[in-house]
Amino acid sequence: MGHSSGSDIHGELGHVLPLKTYKTVLGALLILTIITVAVSRVDFGTMNLVVAMVVASIKAVLVALFFMHLKYESPITWLYAGIPVFLLGLLIGGVFIDDPLRVDPKNATVSVAEVGTSKASARDHAGDHHGANHH
Repeated sequence: MGHSSGSDIHGELGHVLPLKTYKTVLGALLILTIITVAVSRVDFGTMNLVVAMVVASIKAVLVALFFMHLKYESPITWLYAGIPVFLLGLLIGGVFIDDPLRVDPKNATVSVAEVGTSKASARDHAGDHHGANHH
């Protein structure tokens, strides 16, 4: 009815990969999962998050390339897949843009004079407020 060309209703199947490719990617994903668990038990200091994100990124790229067949897609599809990744990177990067300006509360020092001045100022303002109510 709707197919004047007489072709199969399913059309082209797309990219059919050999089973060996899927098994290889599955094996790589399983190995990377084991690496993820092993890395979580090692203290890399401030690099823990970086190591975990690198391993997770490699796994995500493998899934996108082979299971989602992005490897065989047109450049416009790559663009549509890349823009959200770029925006995610931008958002994550934006969280850390003020990192050099942050103060570690453990190393923050406040002089006794500053604390005494702020307490005295607060007490003076409170006294003015209460005094106004009594008169």
